[in-house]
Amino acid sequence: QVQLQESGGGSVQSGGSLKLSCGASGDTRCMAWFRQAPGKEREVVADMRMDGSSTYTDSVKGRFTISRGPGILYLQMNSLKPEDTAMYYCTTNEYCVDHAIQVANWGQGTQVTVSS
Repeated sequence: QVQLQESGGGSVQSGGSLKLSCGASGDTRCMAWFRQAPGKEREVVADMRMDGSSTYTDSVKGRFTISRGPGILYLQMNSLKPEDTAMYYCTTNEYCVDHAIQVANWGQGTQVTVSS
């Protein structure tokens, strides 16, 4: 059984930084961060495979960095913008996917709020 626990969310001003963490057990072949803003669909932010390869959505490239270690996933978020405000979810899956409906395991989420 996969268990995921996020931490590190909070409120910051535009241009600030936050680092999200996720403790994970079970199948962690692909680990990813998704986010959901009010009134919007969940979207993948970044993902990382066991071989260390990663992908990012265009809007966060150059600002966010995903990394992982045994049983843990991180998301370093720099130069935060108000449009990054969302609930951020840690996920694991057999393989990396683009759509939330394809994800097998979700954490409970951690809120990130960026004020202008």
